[in-house]
Amino acid sequence: MRGQENPQSSMFSYVSLEHRVPADHPLRRLRLLVDGILANMSTMFDERYSHTGRPSIPPEHLLRALLLQILFTVRSE
Repeated sequence: MRGQENPQSSMFSYVSLEHRVPADHPLRRLRLLVDGILANMSTMFDERYSHTGRPSIPPEHLLRALLLQILFTVRSE
């Protein structure tokens, strides 16, 4: 079963992540591009995931995390 995207607004912080990243940061433009591509792929993800069972981590989250690892050369998952 494909999980849903439920953003946690604030778990331990009183300042949102949107306020911490500068408005002119290059990742903001990249996020718009990536979000558009992932939105187009959403129907494909729905077809690939079972409709029964335990919900998984949404593939959009996994792909965004992997992209950040690549961009910032984070060596571990």
